[in-house]
Amino acid sequence: MATADTLNAGATKAGNGRFVFELARLERIAAGPGYSTAEGPVIEGERMQVGLISMPRGTGSQPHSHPNEQWIYLLKGNARVVIGDQPETLARPGTLIYVPAGVVHSFVATPDEDVQFFTVKDMSHGIAGTLAGGTA
Repeated sequence: MATADTLNAGATKAGNGRFVFELARLERIAAGPGYSTAEGPVIEGERMQVGLISMPRGTGSQPHSHPNEQWIYLLKGNARVVIGDQPETLARPGTLIYVPAGVVHSFVATPDEDVQFFTVKDMSHGIAGTLAGGTA
């Protein structure tokens, strides 16, 4: 079953008797150090990782990618989203966003309020990605 080790430093490991989590009470970690203001609690299972991620208003991620696909469900605030060569989209609460593995994308909160989203990624890579054109 699960071990105490985590792929993401500071993340919470599920399994071994830990199956129910109060996300808001868990340790917050940087979800995009070097390219994003995103942070929040991250829980790792054996094959999936989830996070309850926040970004202050007017901030967000620079273009980046990661080798794992990602789902983002916007809970609070509005965000400008660019995925690959698609036009920018304004995402509002209730929007579900799919980011394919390896595709450059960005996610920036509008200036009017902070954003919060629930995210799911497979465990082939950590929660953070790589800055487009560089490393993070």
